[in-house]
Amino acid sequence: MANPVANLFRIPELKSKILFTLLCLAVYRTGAHVTAPGIDVNALRAYVGQLQGTAFGIYDMFVGGGLSRATVFALGIMPYISA
Repeated sequence: MANPVANLFRIPELKSKILFTLLCLAVYRTGAHVTAPGIDVNALRAYVGQLQGTAFGIYDMFVGGGLSRATVFALGIMPYISA
């Protein structure tokens, strides 16, 4: 029996959709690690350290620490979850 994963890439439409999805994930993960310009990360990290245990600290935990690192995609999917 043929390998099922290899069969996925034999269908052109499915192959393009899978590659597009992987590209979108790569762009998102890259943007989640790029620091926003003009922000003093050390000062922000010190401020966020004081807010541990508050609602902001819990929110930062749910977005994967993106707010404490001041990343480009800091909001993540939280707007969709809270809507």
